[in-house]
Amino acid sequence: MNDAIRKLEPNAIWNNFADLNAVPRPSKKEEKVIQFIKAFGEKLNLPTLVDHAGNVIIKKPATKGMEDKVTVALQSHLDMVHQKNASTPFDFNTQGIEMLIDGDWVKANGTTLGADNGIGVASIMALLQSTDIPHPALEALFTIDEETGMTGAIELKGGLLDAKILLNLDTEDDHELTIGCAGGVDVTAVGTYTQEAPENTSALKITIKGLTGGHSGMDIHKGRGNANKLMNRLLMTLHKEFAVEISSIDGGSLRNAIPRESVSEIVIATDKEHAIQEKIKSFEAVIKLEYQTTDPNLSVTIETAGKPESILNKDFQNKLLRAMYACPNGIYRMSPDIQDLVQTSNNMARVIIKNGSYQIQCLTRSSVDSEKTDLKDAITATFELTGAMVTTAGAYPGWAPNPSSAIVKLMSELYIERYKEPAKVSACHAGLECGILGTNYPAIQMISFGPTITGAHSPDEKVRISSVLKYWGFLLETLQKIPSVI
Repeated sequence: MNDAIRKLEPNAIWNNFADLNAVPRPSKKEEKVIQFIKAFGEKLNLPTLVDHAGNVIIKKPATKGMEDKVTVALQSHLDMVHQKNASTPFDFNTQGIEMLIDGDWVKANGTTLGADNGIGVASIMALLQSTDIPHPALEALFTIDEETGMTGAIELKGGLLDAKILLNLDTEDDHELTIGCAGGVDVTAVGTYTQEAPENTSALKITIKGLTGGHSGMDIHKGRGNANKLMNRLLMTLHKEFAVEISSIDGGSLRNAIPRESVSEIVIATDKEHAIQEKIKSFEAVIKLEYQTTDPNLSVTIETAGKPESILNKDFQNKLLRAMYACPNGIYRMSPDIQDLVQTSNNMARVIIKNGSYQIQCLTRSSVDSEKTDLKDAITATFELTGAMVTTAGAYPGWAPNPSSAIVKLMSELYIERYKEPAKVSACHAGLECGILGTNYPAIQMISFGPTITGAHSPDEKVRISSVLKYWGFLLETLQKIPSVI
């Protein structure tokens, strides 16, 4: 399957992308891909450095005639989000991604593709190995752990880069130039609860699945269902009407992915089983209607389960269901200054409750730090009412837009010249590394762009082949027109 990918144009990008996707590269387990990129730079006899965090920096001199141009940093992250369909047998720690061509798209076989941010990485690799592409002096920066904390960008020290311009290749629409982004913080509630023996005798396993999911920043405004919130809504309904006893809940997977599936086990009175099953079916019909546009494959399944040994005690179950119901999810506030931009949001990403302990993970985003703090405090207060200990981690700053910078002006004008229409110059609600990198490199001018990628952070991820060709041409001409002074 991957051999066909290598025949696509631009050939240099697709060959490097196929090589990269053969290397397992989950966040926080990037040892193999770090070594892969390090060996790549050394094979080209280019100065190659791996810093203390695992970021890889490869430097390449300017081509003849461009020695006086400003040095440009090209930046992408090495790790990728690992998500797969429940029915897909796949081990991200040992297997390379299986890719398919579907018309004008490349996608994966039941898993995330890794185009986010693998196409950016492959583009930089193509430039480093090129012998006939004119360019200024280049500094390739491959960061690690972008998807689960941005620790690579956070740990990058000042003084390692000389560039005056940084091109971040991590935007997912080929007509957009991104010049700002949201900051974020992980908010996690944890605690323990007293377990009780179930009073009832029958048990059911409930699964909510088939949701579209997606990127909790870029897709949060699309109104897609959150499996954790939907499961909580169902359990709250069953709790009120039938006094069901909850044994466990397991929903979502990654902090930055909108949850696609949730599974719970409940204990019920045998004489109420039929009524409960009918209520669940009725609930399914209601939410399928509500989410028919955004989540057409949504389903709720019911299975008979073995009676568990323990359940949540009644007081805790009552408090926790209400806390999860009250926890904000989705858009919190739209930007009053930039049209159609989500300013602040929260994603209830992970819920796991079983064996006497629980954990609820949220990722809170905002382009306004004070509002991010306010929403974080609201979530904290909600779960502290259950007795949870709430911690925050992985905070990173937003990236303030600078529409008057030289690189924004250059690329905006070049886009119109090439495509006879203006690019969409905007900020985004995702967390890009630019805001963090700017803390140690405050003088560097930054912009983010890339090919069209849809379904990032889900098994539906795919990249448009024609947009990769468009983006590549735009990147090469941008490098040719880099000025000598900014």
